[in-house]
Amino acid sequence: MKIQVVGVVGAGVMGIGVAQNLSQTGHQVILVDISEDILDNAKKEIRNNVRFQGFFQKNQQAESPDNILHRIKFSTNYKFLEDAEFVIENATEKWDIKKGIYAQLDAICPDKTVFAANTSAISITRIASVTKRADKVIGMHFMNPVPMKPMVEMIRGYHTSDDAIATAKELLAQMGKECILVNDSPGFVSNRVLMLTINEAIFLLQDRVASVEEVDKIFKSCFGHKMGPLETADLIGLDTILFSIEVLYESFNDSKYRPCPLLKKMVDAGLYGRKNGQGFYTYSGAIESLGTNKDNSVACY
Repeated sequence: MKIQVVGVVGAGVMGIGVAQNLSQTGHQVILVDISEDILDNAKKEIRNNVRFQGFFQKNQQAESPDNILHRIKFSTNYKFLEDAEFVIENATEKWDIKKGIYAQLDAICPDKTVFAANTSAISITRIASVTKRADKVIGMHFMNPVPMKPMVEMIRGYHTSDDAIATAKELLAQMGKECILVNDSPGFVSNRVLMLTINEAIFLLQDRVASVEEVDKIFKSCFGHKMGPLETADLIGLDTILFSIEVLYESFNDSKYRPCPLLKKMVDAGLYGRKNGQGFYTYSGAIESLGTNKDNSVACY
């Protein structure tokens, strides 16, 4: 049977994309965050994203932003998640924040509800340990921009059941997506490799080996990547990059994951990338929120 009601926790870039994608595939969505201002911004971003998405999916019948927003309930109250059959959590990559969220979800949601952590680096097994349903906790690492990416990295925690995996796969199929299932380890496959690459690219910039444009051009021209590592960092968000590399550093106690000082300085300065208009590049216009390159080609990360 189709999953009808899906909770989405966190109305940042990823939560907005997940909620939009779910609504566009006919699901009733409950989007929860801590303030009305954040939720009002989410409404605005979803409206803009839906408008601009038509530029890249011209062969598909576009649904109006009003219809898509009508299927999303915006709330600061976790109580509304008591009807959710599936919950996707997209909070900041900070353990203390996530731990508190899962305690609330565990108390409110029905026993059958599956929890999916859309996390960049935190162990799924660790997340499951703070719930009473470890067998129903799974990792679903979506890529940005969510509505335009057909593949998801799915992570099996130590206790994740086959039934939870089957349910998660069914939801992804309903969203028009496939998955690659991997085992649990901090950073999983994608970010254990990608965060190292981005961090090292920032070291190259700090050491004046090459400019921002030169670093990215080498990856695009020599390796055929649609985006370079510094463009990718701006798309993900430099704050998220820093949080993720710090999780890897703490988890593995390996110096190769030490965050570049330049990355720390940029985050301290509030230079987060596309989400606020300034990172390694300068951005303007709502179209940037869709994750496009300057030539309007869709990002591949």
